[in-house]
Parts: sequence; C-alpha cells; structure tokens
Amino acid sequence: MKNNRNRLINNSLFYILLFVVLVLAASWFAGGQSSDQTKTLSQDQFITQLKQGKVKNFKLEPIGGAYQVTGEYKKAQKAKTTRSVSLFSRAQSSTSSEVTSFSSTVLPNNDTLKRINNAAMAEGVKTTAAPKSQSGQWISLILTVIVPFALFFFIIFAMMGRGGQGGGANRVMNFGKSKVKPEDPKKNKVRFSDVAGAEEEKQELVEVVEFLKDPRKYVSLGARIPAGVLLEGPPGTGKTLLAKAVAGEAKVPFYSISGSDFVEMFVGVGASRVRDLFENAKKDAPSIIFIDEIDAVGRQRGSGTGGGGNDEREQTLNQLLIELDGFTGNEGVIVMAATNRSDVLDPALLRPGRFDRKILVGRPDVKGREAILKVHARNKPFTDDVDLHAIAQQTPGFAGADLENLLNEAALVAARRGKQKIDSTDLDEAEDRVIAGPAKKNRVIPQEERHTVAYHEAGHALIGLVLSDSRVVRKVTIVPRGRAGGYAIMLPKDDQNLATKKELNEQITGLLGGRTAEEIIVGQPSSGASNDFEQATQIARTMVTEYGMTDRLGTVQLEKNGQPFSGGNYRQLPSYSEDTAKLIDQEVKRIIDEDHERAREIIETHRKQHKIIAEALLKYETLDEKEILSLYNTGKMPANDANQEFPSESAATFEQAKKAAEAKDAEKQKTEGTSNDDSENKSDKSNDENLDETVYPSEKDATKTSDENSTTDETKSEDTTSTPDENKSSNQSDDSSDNKDNND
Repeated sequence: MKNNRNRLINNSLFYILLFVVLVLAASWFAGGQSSDQTKTLSQDQFITQLKQGKVKNFKLEPIGGAYQVTGEYKKAQKAKTTRSVSLFSRAQSSTSSEVTSFSSTVLPNNDTLKRINNAAMAEGVKTTAAPKSQSGQWISLILTVIVPFALFFFIIFAMMGRGGQGGGANRVMNFGKSKVKPEDPKKNKVRFSDVAGAEEEKQELVEVVEFLKDPRKYVSLGARIPAGVLLEGPPGTGKTLLAKAVAGEAKVPFYSISGSDFVEMFVGVGASRVRDLFENAKKDAPSIIFIDEIDAVGRQRGSGTGGGGNDEREQTLNQLLIELDGFTGNEGVIVMAATNRSDVLDPALLRPGRFDRKILVGRPDVKGREAILKVHARNKPFTDDVDLHAIAQQTPGFAGADLENLLNEAALVAARRGKQKIDSTDLDEAEDRVIAGPAKKNRVIPQEERHTVAYHEAGHALIGLVLSDSRVVRKVTIVPRGRAGGYAIMLPKDDQNLATKKELNEQITGLLGGRTAEEIIVGQPSSGASNDFEQATQIARTMVTEYGMTDRLGTVQLEKNGQPFSGGNYRQLPSYSEDTAKLIDQEVKRIIDEDHERAREIIETHRKQHKIIAEALLKYETLDEKEILSLYNTGKMPANDANQEFPSESAATFEQAKKAAEAKDAEKQKTEGTSNDDSENKSDKSNDENLDETVYPSEKDATKTSDENSTTDETKSEDTTSTPDENKSSNQSDDSSDNKDNND
C-alpha cells in the first residue's frame, strides 16, 4: 500500500512538472527572445531614424499580417535595455548599453510602405524584401492551440490508464464490459440451512439445485428447467440470501449484480454489459446470474424519459430479453432476480420462457420468526430467561433482516450494560431502539405535558384492555423516543391473514382512545394525536374503498394500492366520479365518528381504571403486560417487582457512565467476595450440626424492572396503516412531547 501511494505521488509530480515545462516552453517560443544587442523600435521611431540617416540597412519580412523589420545601424547607438530577473515574475532591471541592430513592426498599408521606401531611397539605405513565410503562422498555431490540447488529452489518457487495471487504451475499450466477477463456489458457504422461515420458498428452489447438479434427470423426461426465477417480496425477507443458498447448494459460479449497474449515461453501454455478463456466465456454465432490484432496468417500456422506446434503459431491457430467451439461448445459465416492485416490470420480462417461475418471499409467521431467531442466535450467549418463542410472538410483521438486527442490537445493549450474557431486558430495549431509537430520558418535559401524555397513553391501553378479543396490550410507556412522546403496543393474539370488520373498527377505536382521554380528563385536545388520526383515517378509507365494508357503496373496490411491497401508501388515480368521492368521504367520517363515540363511552365507564393506569405511568413511566393487567383488575402493581439500574444508560455524560460502571463492578466484586466467605461459614456450620438447608433463589431476580429505568422493558411497535395481511402490531403513538416534530 505504501509503495502504491509513493508511486502515485511520483506520477502526479511528474505530470505537474511536465505541464509546467511545456507551458514555459510555449511562452518562450511564442514570445520570442530579445538580444541585448538589439533595440526594439516603434513604427514612427524607425521611420524617424531612417530619415536621420542612422540606418545602414534593413529587411522587410511579412509575418502574421504585418511586416517584421530587422536592420543594422551605421554607428552603435546608446539605449536602455530591460532584463527579467524571474521566470514567474514581471520584475525587470534596466541597464544602459550600446546596440548595433534594431527591430520593429510596421503596418502593411501602402502609405506606410511608401514613406519607408522614399526615406530609404533618399538616404541610400540598402533594402531587402523577404518572401512571405508560412512557418511563423504554423509555429504560432502549434504553440497556442495544438500543444495545449495535446497536453490536456495526454494527462487525461494517462489518468484513465492509471485508474484502470491496465493501460489507458484497455480502460477505454473495457468501458462496456460487465464489472461483475463470479463468486468462487468453494468460498460460498451459504446453504439452505442458513435460510430459516422460508420452507415453501426453499422447496420451490430445490428443483433448480437438482437441475444444476444433475440435469439428465429432467432432460430424459423432456422437462425444461425454469430459465428464470423471480423472487418477489418486501425488503429484508431474504431474497438475496435464497439466491446465494441456491448457488452454494449447487456449488456453481454465482454472478451477482444490481439492476442499476447496467444503466449508464452513455447509450449502448448497458446493452453491452448485458451481453458480456451472459457470455461470461455461459463460459462458466452451469452458473447462476442474480440480478438484484431488477425493476431498475426492467420497467415497462414506454414509461421512460421522452415517452419513446430508444432511451438507454429500454435498450438494456431489450438486450436482457434477448439473452433470457432469444435465438442463441442460454443453456446451463439460470437467471434469478429479486424485486419488491413486480407491478412495474415489463410484461415481456414475466412471460413463460424468461422469468416463468415467480416465488413470493413474504414476511415469516410466528414459526418462521422463531426459526430465524434460532439461526441468528447461534453465536450469541443468552440467559435462561430468554424465550425465543415469546419474542417471535411479540414481533409480528418483522422480516428476517429485522430479526437479525434485533438480536445484534440486543448484544450491543448487553455489552453496553457490562453483561456477560443477553437477557430479556436487553431484548426489550433492543426492540424499542430498532423501531423508535434510544430513549430520551434526559429531555426536560413540563409537568403538564407529561400529565397529558400519561392520560393519553392510558386511554389507548384502557380501550385495548376492554376490546381484548383479538389483541393484547403488551406495553405502554411515556418515555419519549424519536418523535413519539409515548406509545402503547397492542399485538394480535395469533397470526392473522384476514381482518374482520369488527377487528378493524376496534383498531380505530383504540387509536382514538388517546384523543378521547384528553377531551374528557384534560379538557382540551393536543397535537399529540396527529399520528393516531392518520392511521385511523387510513384504516377507515381502506375499509370503504378496498374492502367493501360499507352499505352505501356496496362491495365495490374503488381504489387499489399498486405497490404492496414498496413501503409507501401510493394509490392510483381515482377512477370514480366526484359524487362517489363525496360518498367515500362521508362514509370515512361516519366510521371515525362512530368509533370515536365508542371510545368515549368506554373511558367514561372505566374512569377509575383509567386514572389508576395513568397515575402508574406518571410514577413508573413504563408498564408491561403483567403490570397493566394487575392495575386494571386489582388497582395495584403486582407484588415483588424489582428495579434494575444500568449506570451507562442513566448517566448524563460518558465520564459519569464510566465512573458509575467502575464503581458498580467494584461493589459487585466486593459483594461476591463477602458472599463466598459467608457461604463457607454457613457450610461449616451446617456440617457441624448435620442439618439440611435448601436455598431458594430470590423472586426479585426473576421480575422485570418497572421504575424510572423501566424503558428497558419496551418492545417493538408497528404502524397500523399497513394492511392486516402483514400481521403487524398496532402502535398508538403520542407525539405531544415535541410539537415541532409533530408539525413536521
């Protein structure tokens, strides 16, 4: 590395010096060089000295549209000459000397030439007229135009050559070559056992693996293996991992490239790279080509810039279609692609013979989430109280990447707390960090605002407890995280693929519980319910326009979300009249109003339980499922609730956290030493008295924290704006702790 850096520096200095030398040379030759024995005269001075008889002879030479005059004096003339003292400065020195020759430039007009000719004839001065020369013009042209351009292109050419693998010419010629290199089958350690939660998807891909290993089994029966496999699904569900597992199981070269790598600003480069990629894959056949995010290059033709069919992206797509199923074929090469926008792909790309097998890689169910957690938990130490099945139940809607990130964040939290193993509180804190960011315990919140947030979140929790047929209130907190001043987490009891009208109405009622509590208890609404309204309105509109859950409009689908996996809620242009749009707005408002009134009735009926939960939130800040149920049923917190403190999280600065952690470690070592001594004494005493004594573990060690540091028990909350098919948890958030963020 050091040698390469020195070589780069030396090359840079060489080019800089070369540039300076050429510029100085051009200036030297272009400007000419004056001799100390030559005096430069103006046109009038030359004619005057010619008339005075001082000139012995002179020569006229046409150069660059004028006449260059050079001549000699009859006698040496005294003159002041100037000399430059620096190459890079205009500083000059003046000296007095005698000169015997002169030079001048005169204009090529008849009057001037006539005056010069008459004066020369009158004084008897010898005159010589040189023929017109083109050399001066060519030299001037070369030095002022050709040399700078040649120098410029030489530097660019040299830099391109140094930036590539070979010389500059090779770099230019390789511009249309594919940049992807095959992954060595021996280095690919990914197998189907590393992919969990996608058993059906793996079964679909087993045939591809068997074909790559032994194609004769299928060819003898006249079967044709799918030429292309399209993996479709939300981000993070393991589409790329599945493709690598196929290559790993089959032990064949694996070419991985992104769809955007084909597209360049130069026309024809993308198509050239597609051809080169398939040529290389055919040389290594059997092999696999994996194109990630194929929607970047495979969008429907005619939708690009200009509305025509000749832009660069469409040329690349045309070449891809030919390579997938053209006259030449692609024997022994299986193309796999991944996208979360299959709705925008060109129909020709999806027809049989190209991507003729489409596999939906969706979010895993509870069984799949548990399997994924077990895969990612292989190299992490956990305490006995960690239940991966319970975590899988608490994380509906999580994809494989989310679960991997959850366990990694839990390991970081445990390390930050100075633990040797990961426990359940670390996992709870990790879930909240993944979704909403770290807790902002040091934020200064006015008491009145804190009171409003507590009763707001208690309203969400209370309605979730009353309407508990399908959902469970798992946690409620007023600790601010991100934009939310607090939130309540309600999870479905079981994984659901469908949602009934009753369940959707209960979700809306729960979302409106916070604003309703503010109106009843506080007496005036706040801006903290803006996110609740957004989610409630979205659910109500989906019920009306997509699910047909209204009598006035009937079972008609008026709108459709055309991007199910893009993460956004983009709808197509409305295809209904203004009267129908008015009816939709009326029905949405009716549903919201009815559920709002329902929330009011529930809170009015259970005002005592609502106040108990709100006061507990003000005291403990975070309540888990066990504590919420105990407060709702008995009005008291469950017995033997212990508190855990983590100095690294409660400290205001890093220095305080470091000192607190060191003090805690010292106290822990001292306590362990004392307990060891006590246990030895007790052992000796019991042996003397021949008594059997059983020591039971403290119940406090098995309970969760619920005091001021109870934010470590928080877990994931999900957005209810998503469709029920994704089984995401309902998250009623309150943003009143930061009005500025709410306005954003």
